[in-house]
Amino acid sequence: MDFDTDAAAPRRGTGTSRVGSGPGPRRASAGNDAPTDPGRDIDRGRRRGRDVVMTDVAMAAGVSHMTVSRVLNGSANVSPHTRQRVEAALSELGYRPNLAARALVTGRSRQLAVVSFDTTLYGPASTLFAIEQAARKEDYSVSIVSLGALDREGITEAVNRLRSQAVDGAVIVAPHVSAREALLAVPADLPTVVVGGAGIESLPLVALDQEAGARVATEHLLALGHRTVWHVAGPDDWVDGQGRLRGWKRALQRAGAPVPKPLPGDWSAQSGYAAGQRLAEAHHRAPDEVTAVFVANDHMALGLLRALREADLRAPADISLVGFDDVPEAPYFPPPLTTIRQDFSMVGTHSLQLLLRRINGVVTPVRTILEPQLIVRQSTAGPRS
Repeated sequence: MDFDTDAAAPRRGTGTSRVGSGPGPRRASAGNDAPTDPGRDIDRGRRRGRDVVMTDVAMAAGVSHMTVSRVLNGSANVSPHTRQRVEAALSELGYRPNLAARALVTGRSRQLAVVSFDTTLYGPASTLFAIEQAARKEDYSVSIVSLGALDREGITEAVNRLRSQAVDGAVIVAPHVSAREALLAVPADLPTVVVGGAGIESLPLVALDQEAGARVATEHLLALGHRTVWHVAGPDDWVDGQGRLRGWKRALQRAGAPVPKPLPGDWSAQSGYAAGQRLAEAHHRAPDEVTAVFVANDHMALGLLRALREADLRAPADISLVGFDDVPEAPYFPPPLTTIRQDFSMVGTHSLQLLLRRINGVVTPVRTILEPQLIVRQSTAGPRS
């Protein structure tokens, strides 16, 4: 059934409606009344700074206000021909929906929030971008709240700000172990999904399996014939760093391989460079004992590679190397880096869909854990005989 025929709909060129032109006589030419042009009246209103409203679109398309509303809300009760006419008018006039008015009618603002920490790092920045892209596909806008620290006070302040913006729900990117306590400040009536390692039982969590990724990286090096695998670890307070450390250690223990003392890192190339210097010294002392290393992220791997080159060592001829993240530059490292790929696009899609289900009152799973993938390139090989 088609509801787009409305007797009250203004028609193009009838001369009976004037949008945005105010009261006053119509123009006359050669003593005859000239019919008004709705498009001209709309353009005149726009030049005076008035925003295009739904009535303008209805007049330009020759349909009713309700028909425009049905098209905007995706109703099926509009014929294809009418829908095409309305969409053309929307595009031509540059109509932008009034989100505040829509929120009053639907009870939804179609605005979401992402609360994050240190978005300069590759992982959090990629997660944030993926969530934004997924939200845009669902016709949601996203507000970003970047905190200096994910503590209880910061979360409380962020939630209060989000309430004033009337957001429908929030995604919190919580990579730190200490964030678990802060998440207790999230009110139960705000639909929320946590992304990253830290989580609490009352909030659903979407995360990549860091331990599994580290285990696969370590097992890859052991399968190539290396006696053991060294490790440059991430920061202690990062759930990702802890998971990668745990996966590396357990893989060595299962294989009955020696477990070297981890080298500390902080995700930066500089810390990887310092770890690489120590690893190079250890290799020169015992070449057969230091032949492979799993680095907790690709940026630290880049610094480590430079330290090895300065010590006249090469990967993989002297030391094989596996990173983590698969940053866009990884295929162009010297040599191209074997690494663990994290599918941030999948994280964004899963977290957004999970949040929308919670907004709609659907019971959702407590934990969604996604598997990373080993990408083999030229930085790994078997040890020298």
